[in-house]
Amino acid sequence: MKILANDGISQSGIDALTAAGFEVITTTVAQEQLINFINDKDISVLLVRSATTARKDLIDACPNLKVIGRGGVGMDNIDVDYAKQKGIHVINTPAASSQSVAELVFAHLYGGVRFLHDANRNMPLDGDSQFKKLKKNYAKGVELRGKTLGIIGFGRIGQEVAKIGLGVGMKVIAADKFIDAAEVSVDFFDGQSVKFNIKTEAMEDVLKQSDFVTLHVPAQKDYIIDKPEFDLMKNGSAIINAARGGVVNEVELVKALENGKLAFAGLDTFQDEPTPAVQLLMNGRISLTPHIGAATNEAQDRIGTELATQIKKLLLVD
Repeated sequence: MKILANDGISQSGIDALTAAGFEVITTTVAQEQLINFINDKDISVLLVRSATTARKDLIDACPNLKVIGRGGVGMDNIDVDYAKQKGIHVINTPAASSQSVAELVFAHLYGGVRFLHDANRNMPLDGDSQFKKLKKNYAKGVELRGKTLGIIGFGRIGQEVAKIGLGVGMKVIAADKFIDAAEVSVDFFDGQSVKFNIKTEAMEDVLKQSDFVTLHVPAQKDYIIDKPEFDLMKNGSAIINAARGGVVNEVELVKALENGKLAFAGLDTFQDEPTPAVQLLMNGRISLTPHIGAATNEAQDRIGTELATQIKKLLLVD
């Protein structure tokens, strides 16, 4: 059977699938040519990340597809229910990238509280001529230790973020419509661990109490964070979105940054990917990354091997 990994797959995933007898094709096929390619090559499994979509038209036009797999968590680029109705298995890798996304959240947080995102823009331009001025501009950083971290969405990724926050010495609070409480274990290199039981609270209360807010929710029809939510947040607080574009009203975000409500923001996902709004890209108070939350070697290895395991279980008969 042939597998098309249209947005790529790690070598570990390729090796596991090849060893099981699958042919893995890693050619990147343009979306408009995808249906023809799948049918011409008799593809049984389509693997995607965020760049490729698998909608009703593709599902209807490709009757030989047996599995659609998403290398990552969110499956908003796949018509999941429709595919299942047509007898196609739909799989994803919800746990594989949690650690990588959580670490990126803290990269944005540390960059924001110490102005690294802005300093890295200005030092190459003015570091040799205005060193003392830049030093003064960036001299009022703050520490994360002792601050309150509010996590909106307390699933796998949210809980990984909590672990790092607790390890840093932050107070961690969380909101989630579907989770009342979670036990979070902070594990250390020598095998020791400390367990924390975190009960979730109303989102409004989390927003009011938090010095920093980070979002870990799936794609939504409506904004999770809009003007009323920004108004609830502390003056001088900050927000990180490494979840999905469209969960934050980006127009209101810029207003909150410009009027001083927020000190900074970190964005890894954008409403208009892959062409984020210019006012976001040019704003010196926003730390920016191009949707790389799961883009670590370790996460991609875990994603590849996890997809391979699921595919073998679904399609190979002992």
